[in-house]
Amino acid sequence: MIYKQLGRTDLNVSLLCLGSMTWGTQNTAAEGHAQIDMALDHGINFIDTAEMYPTNPLSKETQGDTERVIGQWVEKSGRRDEVIIATKVSGEGYMNVRDGAPISPATIRTALETSLRSMRTDYVDLYQLHWPNRGSYMFRKNWHYDPTGQDRAATLAHMQEVLDCLETLRGEGKIRHVGLSNESAWGTAQWLRLAEDGALPRMASIQNEYSLLCRLFDTDLAELAHNEDVGLLAFSPLACGLLTGKYQADTPPPQGSRKSITSDLGGRITPRLWPAIDAYAGIAAEFGIDMTQMALAWAMRRPFMGSVIFGATTLDQLATAIGSAELELSDEIMARIDAAHKDHPMPY
Repeated sequence: MIYKQLGRTDLNVSLLCLGSMTWGTQNTAAEGHAQIDMALDHGINFIDTAEMYPTNPLSKETQGDTERVIGQWVEKSGRRDEVIIATKVSGEGYMNVRDGAPISPATIRTALETSLRSMRTDYVDLYQLHWPNRGSYMFRKNWHYDPTGQDRAATLAHMQEVLDCLETLRGEGKIRHVGLSNESAWGTAQWLRLAEDGALPRMASIQNEYSLLCRLFDTDLAELAHNEDVGLLAFSPLACGLLTGKYQADTPPPQGSRKSITSDLGGRITPRLWPAIDAYAGIAAEFGIDMTQMALAWAMRRPFMGSVIFGATTLDQLATAIGSAELELSDEIMARIDAAHKDHPMPY
């Protein structure tokens, strides 16, 4: 397993990160614990979660159960010091958590205290803002994104008070480092500027969607990540299973799979999708490699990558994903992937 320093922190995270959002719905607590044990046995030291998990489906009744699964493992195993745990505070509009209250010093403290109790730990290694109060172009909102309603002064004042709060929590020993999620280049730059001006917590990472099928990060955010030492934590690197080959255009999805629960996979199913899938599947077949492993190995090779967050619902799936750490992609394969991307640049 390869490890990288995350941003300018002292965290050395595995280049594969174990995602947890199925624990509590698609996976039982025991299955989640088995995944953590297997991941640790293969060198993965990084777990990502969020207070709003589990997903598939999301509900007010199950909100927080994923963190409680992790807490049960922490208490049972006694191995808290072997894992780097990242979690997130939910942002404005998500009604299952605090009735959609926006991120603020008050909601951050409430959320963090709950997360600490749920995960049976005294501290969180990486505490992330799940999405900005002002909105985000992620989750297919890029097609109609309009920032002209934003109030710059109000946004900067909000960022300042949040950073002040995070500094207080860091001083209390409850968080070690901080990060963003579903953020833009401008937003990330402002968080960094304000932190440096006030000697406040510096955003170490940005957790945005990134895969062979979703490469919005490749331009301005990639430049920012390189120059400012902000690592990408890529979520959905397998595009909700689309890059595993288990879904076909005209075939019912496997029972219990994410697509069987959310038929459009969060807006990812479009007429342009299937030719793109076929192109990447063709490359994997031609070179005799597993498409899942190809997709993860490609993501791990990106120069701005901090860690690639993947999820699994079975130990066999987990083993396949872990195997991607050993896969070397030749220059020829990388060139073929680049050509496929030019042919199918934004399939959703």
